[in-house]
Amino acid sequence: MATTVFGEVAAQYDDIRPGYPVEMADALAAYLGGTPELIAEIGAGTGKGTELFSRLGAPMLCLEPDPRMAEHLRAKFPQAEVVGADFESWAPSRLLPVVAGTLVWHLLDPATRCQRAHALLQEGGVIALIGRKHAYVDPAEQAALDAVFSADGKSYPDRRPEWIVDDFTASGLFRDVELRRFDSELPLATERYLRLVETFSPFRLRTPERQQSLLAELRAAVDGIGGVVHLRLETTLNLGRRLSLGQGR
Repeated sequence: MATTVFGEVAAQYDDIRPGYPVEMADALAAYLGGTPELIAEIGAGTGKGTELFSRLGAPMLCLEPDPRMAEHLRAKFPQAEVVGADFESWAPSRLLPVVAGTLVWHLLDPATRCQRAHALLQEGGVIALIGRKHAYVDPAEQAALDAVFSADGKSYPDRRPEWIVDDFTASGLFRDVELRRFDSELPLATERYLRLVETFSPFRLRTPERQQSLLAELRAAVDGIGGVVHLRLETTLNLGRRLSLGQGR
């Protein structure tokens, strides 16, 4: 998992990244059937997902390897246990009832992430991952901005809403796999939109020179379509239960 990509803009990330609807917590609580003994959140960042998961009333154990992100997380959730470790190398003292995460699955190794989660979960333990695609309400806005992002051949990945649950199913390691979708709209004026873009990993991984030129091109594009971008936040709650090896789905 990348450990420094977001830490460089930790405060900005915490300010500009949209939160998650409370209905997602209700859906997760219903799936769990009660309050778990513990929720272990991987790649917790500054706590955008922690805000949602903590609504279930369970103790929170949050993994965040970047100290800059973890500083914000500890300040916001002093009651949570924050561990400076990553998902791949962390060795908990016991198996876990819930492994949760937000916007983190794509940062993990596709060859091992499901196996790793399965190994950390107790019998019947739940994996609960939140995914989100930042799409556009207006096709004209999408066309104008996609043209800017793709100009250097490094367009943002366009994943299907089902990609996480498809990963669960393909692994053969989880049962009762479910996808819940929660869509909403978010208008952002030019500068707020640019601040959001600055927190995306594909942007962070570009050279500083390309970052600045991309921001200038995006500013011109957004101003050219009226100075406001209308985002459609396609947010998914992806659920599964640990399947014992040899157990049918």
